[in-house]
Amino acid sequence: MKTNAENYQKSEIQVKRMGHFLGKGLLTTHGEAWRTQRRLIQKGFDRKQLDALSSIMQESLTESLRDFDRQISAGPVDIYPHLMKMTFAMVARSLFGAKLKDEDIDLVSHTICTVQEFIVRQTLQPYLNPWFAASGELRKHEEMRVRADSILMAYIKQRRNQEPGHDLLQTLMDARYSDGDGMSDELVLSESMQLLVAGHETSSNGLSWLLYLLSSRPDCLERVRQEFDSVLGEAPLSHGDLPKLEFTTQVIQEGLRLYPPFWMIDRMAVADDQVGDIDIPRGSTVIVYVYGAHHAPAHWQSPETFDPERFIKGSDKLRTPFTYLPFGGGPRVCIGNHYAMLQILMILSELLRKYDFQLTPGQTIEARPMVILRPKQGIRMTFSKAIARDLSSPKYHPVGNWPEF
Repeated sequence: MKTNAENYQKSEIQVKRMGHFLGKGLLTTHGEAWRTQRRLIQKGFDRKQLDALSSIMQESLTESLRDFDRQISAGPVDIYPHLMKMTFAMVARSLFGAKLKDEDIDLVSHTICTVQEFIVRQTLQPYLNPWFAASGELRKHEEMRVRADSILMAYIKQRRNQEPGHDLLQTLMDARYSDGDGMSDELVLSESMQLLVAGHETSSNGLSWLLYLLSSRPDCLERVRQEFDSVLGEAPLSHGDLPKLEFTTQVIQEGLRLYPPFWMIDRMAVADDQVGDIDIPRGSTVIVYVYGAHHAPAHWQSPETFDPERFIKGSDKLRTPFTYLPFGGGPRVCIGNHYAMLQILMILSELLRKYDFQLTPGQTIEARPMVILRPKQGIRMTFSKAIARDLSSPKYHPVGNWPEF
């Protein structure tokens, strides 16, 4: 992933199956095509652009929280789908701006989630692929993809004839190759769809586990609240606030260590290679077991314990490289990792400002290793208006039931 990254490309499953539904973008290309696209799109996630996106993200969140208020008033809720909806709307509006209709967001979100689950079934149960074709399942998902593509393409073509915006779509449209040409509408669509896929799952998944962990650690929860109050006051969070939120960032980093959204990374060896004393023949599938690295006692003291202090400033210099990979590593590290952190912090700050929350008793919380490490049966919580708190809690203790692989 670092010293010989060119030899390890995305697997055929990722390139062919995902590429069929999502097009040729950052997630489904490699080599020079990937490098070219990466250079073009990187500008959309630099500090200047994230500063500009903060207001769009906050507007989307304010709207989502109004709906969330209505949902929690009826009693306990499974937080995972609600956070998924919040993060997807935020990414969609970061891409296409405020003019993106709610009904279009819902349709595209439903399509992406449904198609992703179908790709997982195709991968885990390849013997069913003939049945998928014969029964109409494949055609049904194709039709869903075409419908979602047509909706987003309409926004792309509309933007070509409008004043420039301040969103990620405009960044994609303004990008220029070395010959001066820009991306085609079809490539803009592919990159937009892939940013939608990658941009919401990491954040919603990380937030779900984070709320679960904080519910078991009221001392950490109160420190996070106090830090938000000290840094933000009554103001909404912006990208410039991130460096000041040191402890909250540690809490998020520890949450992503315990529950890495992408619990494994697969690559295919293009040529024969050797790593240590292990021979890797050409064509081999190589699995980077991220969850294992994050929970290895050789690299982490008391690895099953929720301990944000392990990410205190400067600790990364003492850490063995590639033992912490919440956003991948090497040249293909997630292009939107800073956006994801901004998104998580923004949503967390508003949730803690508005609500107290607690786990619903009697449920078993387990992780399910699919494409991402999802809550197996959801995480049900009760929310109420935030009130003053009186804390008493042990400093550290193990949490959760870890997934069986």
